[in-house]
Amino acid sequence: MSKVVTFGEVMLRLSTPNHSRFVQSTQFNATYGGGEANVAVSLAQLGIRSAHVTRFPDNELGKAATHQLRGYGVDTDAIVFGGHRMGLYFLETGSSVRPSKIIYDRAGSSFSDITPDMLNWDEILEGADWFHWTGITPAISRGAADCCKKAIEVANKKGITVSGDINYRKNLWQYGKKASEIMPDLIAGCDMLVASTHDAEDILGIKVQNSPNKEMEVFQQIITRFPKVKKIVTTKRGSISASHNTLTGHLYNGSEMMKTEVFEVNPIVDRIGGGDAFIAGVIYGQLVYKNDQKSIDFGVAASILKHTIECDANLATVDEVENLMSGNTSGKIIR
Repeated sequence: MSKVVTFGEVMLRLSTPNHSRFVQSTQFNATYGGGEANVAVSLAQLGIRSAHVTRFPDNELGKAATHQLRGYGVDTDAIVFGGHRMGLYFLETGSSVRPSKIIYDRAGSSFSDITPDMLNWDEILEGADWFHWTGITPAISRGAADCCKKAIEVANKKGITVSGDINYRKNLWQYGKKASEIMPDLIAGCDMLVASTHDAEDILGIKVQNSPNKEMEVFQQIITRFPKVKKIVTTKRGSISASHNTLTGHLYNGSEMMKTEVFEVNPIVDRIGGGDAFIAGVIYGQLVYKNDQKSIDFGVAASILKHTIECDANLATVDEVENLMSGNTSGKIIR
């Protein structure tokens, strides 16, 4: 069975219940989530062995987050403990014309103080087939960026497939380095990227104007600049309202741009983690189907199902995703 290793921060999520606003809520629902960990959880539900690497404070919150990951079938043996606090994020779930809002409180988290000497990537990646990271991790701190770079280097030496979700967030880069200074070295070690044309422009300075094939031309430039990258995937979201979206997936393999049909989800229960569910589905497709079109079809269907599931991680099964891929969108009760 294939094994996937993910690396990144896990935060305590505090969300207002029943679509209430921050100013009116007297309580929060507590759970744990993080982009890379969401991928690990999703893959575990799909029957892929997955392990997540992170750093938690050595207290009850760190233990609770570890137990949640383990409860979803994720290997937590490589998690390290130390530091003083867990990062938080607060979520106000929107509805109809009112968008959702997120407030982050993650400065000085245990993960932000991680350093390469805390992790033995040779041991962690032994027996792994795939390593996944996102651009959030190197944005948090120089130590996290260095850890990520070391993991990619070890994965490359071991012949492990590496995927990176660029996921550029300007406001996270606060430690004196720009994304354009750090990210290219990490991208260079990837076999597959999750990227948008905006990511390419903001981080890599790649820009194409006034072209009907803008996306493909941008992706071609990325692959030319980074020869190890063989595939780039992305999603296109149509936001009709906070409760009603459309979603399609695209995959460029260096010669052909593949697309999925347009999926519609209405009403949305929780869209947090939809992108993580997509890349988890694509990774599953690459490992199991070994077919690019089926991979993005599976990825988008998995993401659509995630929009119907509360909290960060996609808890859909292979049968459920394949059922949706086959066109069954009735939502009829299964008895």
